[in-house]
Amino acid sequence: MAESAVSFLLDRLLVLSQEEVKLLRGVRREVEYIRDELQSIRGFLRDADAREESEELVKVWVMQVRDVAYEIEDVLDDFTLRLATPHQRRGFVGSLYKTAHFVKHLKLRRGIANKIQDIKARVDDISERRKRYDLQCHREQGSNSNSTWLDLRGNALLIEEAELVGIDKPREKLIGWLVKGELRLEVVSVYGMGGLGKTTLVKKVYDHDKVREYFKHHAWVTVSQSTVSQSFKIKELLKDMIKQLFGEIEQPVPQGLDTMKDEELKKTVKEFLVQKRYVVIFDDMWSIQAWEAVKYALPDSNLGSRIMITTRSADIAFSCKETYGHVYNLEPLDAQESWNLFCKKTFGGNDCPPQLEELSHRMLRRCEGLPLAIVAIGGVLSTKDRTTIEWEMVHRSLGSDFENNDKLNRVMKILSLSYHDLPYYLKPCFLYLSFFPEDYLIKCKRLMKLWMAEGFVKERQKMTLEEVAESYLHELINRSLIQIAERGDEGRVQRCRVHDFMHDMILSNSRNENFGAIADEHNTKLHEGVRRLSIYNSVENVPQSQNFSHLRSLSMFGVHTLSNSSMHTFFSGFRLLKVLDLKGAPLEMLPNEFVNLFHLRYLSLRRTRIKRLPNSIGKLQNLVTLDLKFTPVSELPSEILKLQRLQYLAVYNCSSQLVKSSFYLNFEGFKVQVGIGGLVNLQKLCHVEVNQGNNIIKELGRLTQLRRLGILKLRREDGMDLCSSIEKMSNLRSLSVASTNNEEEVLDLQFPSSPPMRLQRLYMWGRLEKLPCWIPSLDNLAKIVLTSSRLIDDPLESLQDLPNLAEIRLSLAYDGEALYFKSGGFKSLKFLLLQRLDRLRLVRVEDGAMPHLQTLEIWECDKLEKVPLGIERLTNLKILRFIVMSCEFRETLLPDNEGGDYLKVAHVPNISIWIYCLTKIFSGFLLAMQAPEGVRFERCAFGDASKRNRESVPFKGEALPCWNPGWFVVAAGGPDGGSGLATGCCEGLLEVEGCSTDAVGGLVELRECSRKSGEGYGPLALERA
Repeated sequence: MAESAVSFLLDRLLVLSQEEVKLLRGVRREVEYIRDELQSIRGFLRDADAREESEELVKVWVMQVRDVAYEIEDVLDDFTLRLATPHQRRGFVGSLYKTAHFVKHLKLRRGIANKIQDIKARVDDISERRKRYDLQCHREQGSNSNSTWLDLRGNALLIEEAELVGIDKPREKLIGWLVKGELRLEVVSVYGMGGLGKTTLVKKVYDHDKVREYFKHHAWVTVSQSTVSQSFKIKELLKDMIKQLFGEIEQPVPQGLDTMKDEELKKTVKEFLVQKRYVVIFDDMWSIQAWEAVKYALPDSNLGSRIMITTRSADIAFSCKETYGHVYNLEPLDAQESWNLFCKKTFGGNDCPPQLEELSHRMLRRCEGLPLAIVAIGGVLSTKDRTTIEWEMVHRSLGSDFENNDKLNRVMKILSLSYHDLPYYLKPCFLYLSFFPEDYLIKCKRLMKLWMAEGFVKERQKMTLEEVAESYLHELINRSLIQIAERGDEGRVQRCRVHDFMHDMILSNSRNENFGAIADEHNTKLHEGVRRLSIYNSVENVPQSQNFSHLRSLSMFGVHTLSNSSMHTFFSGFRLLKVLDLKGAPLEMLPNEFVNLFHLRYLSLRRTRIKRLPNSIGKLQNLVTLDLKFTPVSELPSEILKLQRLQYLAVYNCSSQLVKSSFYLNFEGFKVQVGIGGLVNLQKLCHVEVNQGNNIIKELGRLTQLRRLGILKLRREDGMDLCSSIEKMSNLRSLSVASTNNEEEVLDLQFPSSPPMRLQRLYMWGRLEKLPCWIPSLDNLAKIVLTSSRLIDDPLESLQDLPNLAEIRLSLAYDGEALYFKSGGFKSLKFLLLQRLDRLRLVRVEDGAMPHLQTLEIWECDKLEKVPLGIERLTNLKILRFIVMSCEFRETLLPDNEGGDYLKVAHVPNISIWIYCLTKIFSGFLLAMQAPEGVRFERCAFGDASKRNRESVPFKGEALPCWNPGWFVVAAGGPDGGSGLATGCCEGLLEVEGCSTDAVGGLVELRECSRKSGEGYGPLALERA
């Protein structure tokens, strides 16, 4: 991380702003000297970072380098703040202000000169120590940590098959790929996060009789994370391969092997393997360069030879496969496999004592199917007395005990290898995930904006910062460090998370490297110079005397009480803050001190109780992101127009309303000030109410950098002006337009010349006389939502040929009686929703239509009596939902209904039906799901409405009565998002939890309770028996 701190500082020193150049006048030569020294030091930091775990002196040196980089950053930020230009004044008073400002500059420059001289002396001392510690720019020998890793990898090769769990299916698939298929040379790549057992699995494949007999020559080469120069490493790999190949046939290795150059070694391997059937394993491949260096030594003699690679990186896996071959993504163990392995390691294969089952399941859930973690925890527990008190102590100490327990520390070291392998620009991005609570589902857009606000994302040619940030995210995902939690139907990753054990590793590194800290009931003592802080549950966990003068980022999670005094105490100490994320905090007004946050770039007040912003908001000159989603704010002060760096402005609220059996969302935006067109750097603007006239719509045409625009309360007569403004937004990717609340108000959106051709997402709320003629020309369109359009003509005609359209949502959008999906249409469609199409009687799917459709939802189409004709042709359909349909429609799905539709949907693995009902227990929705063969309910928890005790009550395997005994209720909810059901959490049970106000429909869903905190439960309705 020291490398990252120094690299980011050097980037800044190379592009100092004009104000900073003036500030450094007089000490510029010293600053340049420090910069040059740090550039020299940076070359040694990767070596030092690898050695600091095993060498205390090196660890101290790395810490000193990091602290110096932080201090220089603090000095620059602090003096920039002090020199912030005051408001201009005229006349005699103005001259007095200028004089005072000049004197202030002199004092500040003297101050910075003294600090720079001190830092220069410290940098000299650090350079001298580097020479004494003999740190190398290019290492010629491996570090102790890497030796430990190789020892652990050797252990994985020796595991007996009887000790393994869940290996049969992946082993058989991999063996098939090796011994069957084409005769040409093929590469089989196996990838997944560290600790999944890739090496163990592939070793069992490699040693299998079928593989040993099919191939005449075999070699296993362990690549691992290179701790030596690339050329030296490749030579050693090739020598190892040659020794194995010659040793297998009991022949001596060629003379002069140890002195051969790279090309001679490759030639030796190639000449040996030519016209032979061979299998070579490259275990733990860390770079594409290593593969490129060895692949040309492996000949293709068209005899069925195979190469197998294990890696943590999806990019490497697919790059090595090239044109021919296979890629296998090794997944974590499922629940039953995890339990079997846990019992095997903890109880020697015996049953778990009943009194320890609950604790065992709780600890096992933390492992999330990671064999390495399960084995480690099982090993720890196997040495403990089998009492609940002893095991409860282990459970409580799991997060903190990693560094003190040898078995758990081994897990940490293996996971840390992936972190140490990261390039410098990704390390802070990865460590930033430590600030989110364990199991938290992180919105990717939020995460990327936080990275940008911190300055972690660097510009690249022909890419926006957001695009660069997204590439960082994908790189972390491909390295198996971040898990995808939710992906949109367009394919974009929407939410992500990290494995529990990975989260512990990140927390440890973040704390040790003074990157940031967590304040909760278990951690109330903070580093004096804490730079980033995340508060869980209560601000009382933060010491009142804490110094926040170095703090760059503050976020809160689950904080339910927030006093004015605590806020004043906090804000008075924030001088250098860049990120303030108060999402969900019970905040009603901003303290006066917040206007002093000169460096603030990211301000999120989402879901707070803030009703208005103070006029002093205009002082936040560096603000880039202002998030006021789901707040009562309806108007912004005119001072907002002073924020010339603002790029993301989101202000809207949303509430749900029940009409008959349907939930509707009421959006309220904000009234924009005249002059909004002056914020020319805006990239996101949502949602502007434009029914107040005053040329606001025409002003929007000046915002040519906009990528997302949300418009509310558009009048018909303003449609042409809006289209004229949008035509100038060549970068627009997302457009949302809603008419006034008058149901008869028509959206008139006909562009006079050309629409925004880069548009990817289009949302339209309001009556349409006809579908705009420009929509069929949007080749990049991936998602379209039409609500209350009341179209007479079938909209599918205009949409069917769009090449990238992946998601369609039609709600009250069509007044016709039939929808036809024609052959060859909607080739990319993955998600289709049909809701409240009141006159719809028939849906027909022709052969070849929607070939990739995965999810089909039909809501409240009362006249529709049968499933879509031709639905059996949708062979890729995975999810089928029918919500509040007629009784006649439901009857067609009964298995015993002769002539019904049951067999037509039998190929769909996930079918669910929501029913609107009224019972003595509650009124609301029931979700009914047919249990597939071999699936049963493991646990079910519903609350009794009469108790109102906020506790979940287990049904002990019984389901609520439903319209058909063959189906089971798996979720329920009322009009107010849980009315009539007590929601809460019993550990280990399933609970009914109400959706947030921004969730479509306000329905509720059944979730697994694995924590007592309020967020991040993973959905689970059924478990395989």
